[in-house]
Amino acid sequence: MKTRIKDLREDRDFTQTDISKMLNISQVVYSYYELNRRSIPLEILCKLSDFYNVSVDYLLYRTNDRVFIKDSKIE
Repeated sequence: MKTRIKDLREDRDFTQTDISKMLNISQVVYSYYELNRRSIPLEILCKLSDFYNVSVDYLLYRTNDRVFIKDSKIE
């Protein structure tokens, strides 16, 4: 199964090495994330979400909308 992080990376012509350096992780670890061989830690997931300007839900296939729309305020 192709992952969204791979699609986003390829759409922007980045290599796995480029992204792994930005995340301060090894290229091998990053490749495991793209191959779904390892779960992505929350910290890394948030960094990827910010980097690609998409919601975490989008990266996790919880929505097809790239941008999170806040519909209510938590009180």
